[in-house]
Amino acid sequence: MNKIYNPAKSDWKDVLERPTQTVADIEGLVNVIFTEVAKDGDVMLKKYTEQFDKVTLENMLVSDIEIEEAKALVSDELKSAIQLAKTNIEVFHKAQKTGRIEVETTTGVSCWQEKRPIQKVGLYIPGGTAPLFSTILMLAVPANIAGCSEIVLCSPPDKKGKLNPAILYTANLCGVTKIVKVGGIQAIAGMTFGTETIPQVYKIFGPGNQYVTVAKQIATKHGVAIDMPAGPSELLVVADDTANAAFVASDLLSQAEHGVDSQVILVSTSKEMIDAVEKEVALQLEDLPRKEIARQAIANSKLIYVASDKEAIDLINEYGPEHYIVCVENEDFYIDNTQNAGSVFIGNYTPESAGDYASGTNHTLPTNGYAKQYSGVNLDSFLKSMTFQKISEKGILAIGNAIELMAEAEGLQAHKNAVTLRLNSLKK
Repeated sequence: MNKIYNPAKSDWKDVLERPTQTVADIEGLVNVIFTEVAKDGDVMLKKYTEQFDKVTLENMLVSDIEIEEAKALVSDELKSAIQLAKTNIEVFHKAQKTGRIEVETTTGVSCWQEKRPIQKVGLYIPGGTAPLFSTILMLAVPANIAGCSEIVLCSPPDKKGKLNPAILYTANLCGVTKIVKVGGIQAIAGMTFGTETIPQVYKIFGPGNQYVTVAKQIATKHGVAIDMPAGPSELLVVADDTANAAFVASDLLSQAEHGVDSQVILVSTSKEMIDAVEKEVALQLEDLPRKEIARQAIANSKLIYVASDKEAIDLINEYGPEHYIVCVENEDFYIDNTQNAGSVFIGNYTPESAGDYASGTNHTLPTNGYAKQYSGVNLDSFLKSMTFQKISEKGILAIGNAIELMAEAEGLQAHKNAVTLRLNSLKK
């Protein structure tokens, strides 16, 4: 890992640079696939599934028989673990519900806000070497609580044309209405435009590789919303001598094993802790089944020593980590002064893995510094806030003249007339 001691503030941008990849070539490919899927639908979905996933499918829609088969293949122990996680996620997200907010701004002028579900949502769930069935819990559970009427899930099939049994079991458990065996750019295109098999949706959620990430961004140009800009997974840990070096190393590696372009960072006011964590990372790395992936990610990672808590928190806010672990004696200082982070984990016994799976918070979070302006997925991600107003005769008399004056000052005579006609009718 790269050790950096007391970096000057003028160098922070370079020190905190994330491993990025050019998207120019990807964008061209995305546009081609989008155009073809919009025109020819399922034919193109099958073509690109055969090209990229190396499997030919007659039927991309998951059947009830396949779901029943999947249930039998998932162990009772895993089913119980998934149910525990689902319950905790439900508890946390149900607590985020808010009711109607109503106020009389002026006598006779009533304004209120209510929330309505996004009717049709699409969930993208990666397959491959790490089938992320846990992400289904993070997306389908709040979608159901919000009241979304159509929840479409797309995930890439394996070379036998199957989806991971845990993905099918969890999707069925969480009330997904349609499961489609299609992945990559073509899946995002299918949900964007709609095909014979995939319904068109209004908003797309979920992580993916660089191709999926760019495809989601292109989808927004075609009138479909997305959860947030996303990129490779990342973790920043701030730790002092009260932290457990083995725990810290395990957390860094838990993110490093996501992918070769993941980034993990340790910020510390203790050089001894930095040295201890470096040794633990090397030790634990050798026992990981995905050690080659983690090893490449570690090459993008940093061990940063700073002289004070103040300097540490300023650097952390500049980075804006997706996942952020606080293992320090003065934890209140860091918690109170953290402005930019996707999700925060506090203390030696709060691993980032807890948020990934079963504590109840959502693990779909902003990466690449977007924590400075985006929230992670939450219940409101699946809702729209709508405002209503009702004005009585007394109310229009109270605010009508102000509306007339403002409309006239902006040169919008029809706006003024809409009020003047009503005021004149009351005067008569």
